[in-house]
Amino acid sequence: MGTQTQDTDADVPQLPAGYLRDPYPFFAEMRARHGLFRGTVMDYSKTPESLRPTNTYAAVSFDSVNKVFRDGKVFNSTIYDATIGLFIGPSLLAMEGKVHWDHRNLVSAAFKSKSLSRWEPEVVRPIVNGLIDEFIDDGQADLVKAFTFEFPTRVITRLLGLPEEDLADFRRRAVQLISYAVNYKKAFEASEALKEYFMVQIDKRRSKPTDDIIGDLVTADINGEKLSDEAIYSFLRLLLPAGLETTYRSSGNLLYLLLTHPEQFAAVQADRDLVGPAIEEGLRCETPLTTVQRFASEDSELEGVAIPAGSVIDLCIGSANRDGNRWPNSEDFDIFRKHTPHISFAAGEHTCMGLHLARMETRVAVESLLDRLTNITLRSDDDPHIHGQPFRSPTSLPVTFDAVG
Repeated sequence: MGTQTQDTDADVPQLPAGYLRDPYPFFAEMRARHGLFRGTVMDYSKTPESLRPTNTYAAVSFDSVNKVFRDGKVFNSTIYDATIGLFIGPSLLAMEGKVHWDHRNLVSAAFKSKSLSRWEPEVVRPIVNGLIDEFIDDGQADLVKAFTFEFPTRVITRLLGLPEEDLADFRRRAVQLISYAVNYKKAFEASEALKEYFMVQIDKRRSKPTDDIIGDLVTADINGEKLSDEAIYSFLRLLLPAGLETTYRSSGNLLYLLLTHPEQFAAVQADRDLVGPAIEEGLRCETPLTTVQRFASEDSELEGVAIPAGSVIDLCIGSANRDGNRWPNSEDFDIFRKHTPHISFAAGEHTCMGLHLARMETRVAVESLLDRLTNITLRSDDDPHIHGQPFRSPTSLPVTFDAVG
């Protein structure tokens, strides 16, 4: 174990003004000092005192974030049992080791590759094009309100096999659930309401199997083991922030980046083979979920910094993805850069299960917009910009356009 002197409270860096709009100068300053520091990159200003960790460290370099992700023994996910786990129940998010892999193998049945290939033409494209139909004749739209916020919600609702008339209530409860740090009472109410709602859906599928994600979860079987009701509805509650928040934010981020880099946007319009690289560069440059957390299960050392057992470590993915030691001109959005894998979907045993679905949804969204709209121009009068931490996305995307054909 190293002999580094621990920082005093006076040495812990404070989040600067304007941080929620642009945290990247702070990330860069911290990376320049060290790959990991005592303190936090989380904005706890609206979080109840009882939900704030007391002894925090932040990993901001690519190497430090990657190392923590890949060492689940020392840096585990049990911190989520005391945060969002209070509201969604026991889930993959906080599980470790064999228990994690057993549950992961069972729920992965809902994301099998043959389902993805069917979902694109049967579910995702019709939903995306249906949304475009709603505003294409107007010549203008806020692509956040009319498009990026809408399509992932409608997609996940359809994939779960939920009635369309339940969409509004389902979305309202989902937002309340993931806003637990702001209003934990509403989050508990939403959690209970979603449990009751999903139990009805689970019971229906036990008596009459269906070809949807809930149906797959109900019938999933590995060596004779099935998922419990609690495991199913907890996973479904986890699917809300995982399946809704990150996809709507990442697609909005990508559209904002393309619209504010017209030459690169024109290149994507001219060559659809660039859609894939653009998606990856968007995920790297403006990560939709910039920070996750881990719990130090024992005394350890990382990047020369001693980390006491019981500490909470912020894994700042948004900073790691802009590490200049890994990407030249790392602060720039550049779809033509040499491909070097980012870490937006985490790493190790907690790598995001829905990464292929998220990429497919975003690709279909971008392709459909380019197929049906032209001369898409971002209006600057409303000061659209990307905002937030740890969740980041545009405040709005007001555009004008012409319909193709």
